[in-house]
Amino acid sequence: MMIYDFTVKSIDGKDISMNIYKNKVLLIVNVASTCGMTPQYTGFQNLYKEFKEDGLRILAFPTNEFNQQEKGTNKDIKEFCQNNYKVSFDMFAKTTVNGPDANPLYKYLKGKKRGFLGTEGIKWNFTKFLVDQNGNIIKRYAPATTPESIKQDIEELLKK
Repeated sequence: MMIYDFTVKSIDGKDISMNIYKNKVLLIVNVASTCGMTPQYTGFQNLYKEFKEDGLRILAFPTNEFNQQEKGTNKDIKEFCQNNYKVSFDMFAKTTVNGPDANPLYKYLKGKKRGFLGTEGIKWNFTKFLVDQNGNIIKRYAPATTPESIKQDIEELLKK
């Protein structure tokens, strides 16, 4: 099983094969519109604009799992992100990242790269996974880790 074996739903409800991201560096993040860390969208958009041509893709998965900070519909979320942060990177349908009904992609990511003290579960919004061009999960970042502080890791992967 590889990351490219999964199919996910776009924020517009279309099935998207993760296979389309082969040979790209991925930053996968669970997001929420009313979280204290929501301004990280600005940093993600800046990274995307800077490195899109080099092969970076940012994949954002909204979740209402943490303190119900993503109550809106997929349409509401998409409009919020575009209107407030000019998001142009890939957004996906609202999903679940923990528990028995967790998105299979997230089950895979958590199993491959555990968090602090070896924990598997996602602790909060804006947990990030960095994936190389071959589909290997390279790093898992805590929610408070800013997109700007990941820039160097992304640049190193894009040079490979």
